[in-house]
Amino acid sequence: MVGATVLVCGSVFDGVGEELGGPCEILVEDGKITEMTRKVHRPDGAEVVDLSDRAVSPGFIDCHVHLTMDASALPTQTLTSSAAKALTALSTARQYLLRGFTTLRDLGTMDPDFPTVDLRNAIDAGLVEGPRLVVAAHLISSTGGHADIRPFYAPRWDLPLAAAADSVGEIRQLVRREHAYGSDWIKATNAGGYFSPGDDPARCTWFDEEFEALTSAAALLGMPVAVHTGAADACRQALRAGARSLEHAYLIDEEGIAMAVERGAFIVPTMQMTQEDLAALEAGALPDQAVWKFRRDSGRILSSQRLIAESEAKVAFGTDCGMFPFEHGVLEFQALVAAGLAPARALRAATSVAAELLGRDDLGVLEPDRAADIVAMPGDPLADIAATESVDFVMKGGTIHRRPDAPTALPSP
Repeated sequence: MVGATVLVCGSVFDGVGEELGGPCEILVEDGKITEMTRKVHRPDGAEVVDLSDRAVSPGFIDCHVHLTMDASALPTQTLTSSAAKALTALSTARQYLLRGFTTLRDLGTMDPDFPTVDLRNAIDAGLVEGPRLVVAAHLISSTGGHADIRPFYAPRWDLPLAAAADSVGEIRQLVRREHAYGSDWIKATNAGGYFSPGDDPARCTWFDEEFEALTSAAALLGMPVAVHTGAADACRQALRAGARSLEHAYLIDEEGIAMAVERGAFIVPTMQMTQEDLAALEAGALPDQAVWKFRRDSGRILSSQRLIAESEAKVAFGTDCGMFPFEHGVLEFQALVAAGLAPARALRAATSVAAELLGRDDLGVLEPDRAADIVAMPGDPLADIAATESVDFVMKGGTIHRRPDAPTALPSP
């Protein structure tokens, strides 16, 4: 049982507003916010934490990570054991928690087992400390699609790395397997990717009836679907089939964005990933299979991101960390603002909008009866979104994981 804590806040972003409020105090008891006003009741024995010179926010939510992946060495790193992946993921998740990310949606591991499900369960059981995890264990793809990484290896090696299927029955079987072994979400790919071999982000990789088999099976089991997508027609296919979130949506057009708005779907545009890829392209560090695709599409990707920013679409914060270093994940805030989102909208993307995407009405907003996931930072993130890089207080579920007076040696973004 977590004891009572009083947070004395200088200013507050509550997760839904356009401006900072405060000063105010927040009373946390048994892992929840129980009171939030100018001066709260102080229970006997309550710890008082002075954040009077800081801006306080709901804990950040990253809706697209890959805790078990290292894109810089993906073909070899993928071959490590499930236990090694889970242990590495735990260390990575803890470090990301200290940067203010109290909830993560992990969207797939290239492993025949379910290491992220095991890690989620261990965190939920209190066996290890880490951010709250929402998990899609594997990426379901067509043969030769973005999640089928077997072309990295010789065809004579029958490695069980991909969740790939092409017929309606096989696709439904993979969805049911994800459900049976504990996935919260279904992660699918319906267009090629930039780092994967043998596919093209500008093309759909499934027929409509194949993709609809996936989403209908997921709906039957009560599982929302996140879709790695690129081409404009692939974005529309995903929306027609009932996807809850479009991941990346690299080449989405105005029609696709309008469909997303009409259907209440979310877009997770992973804009910092584009900046990482642009820097790698300029440095000559992109993998060979990515160079021609990204050189062709980078201008269109940036244009699509500006269209998303100018729209009324529900934009949720996601990074694709694992495809680039986790210490750069917080830079997604700056990438969103650079594309045209207002700072308050960028913060909502990582708080209330992300919580809505995940179907978690206990997260993403600072108010009584919500989970006490709370972070604080020097500065004013609405005046300068780069303040989000400086989070130095982190509370998850009422437990303090980082304090301003006890800084950690985290590498700079």
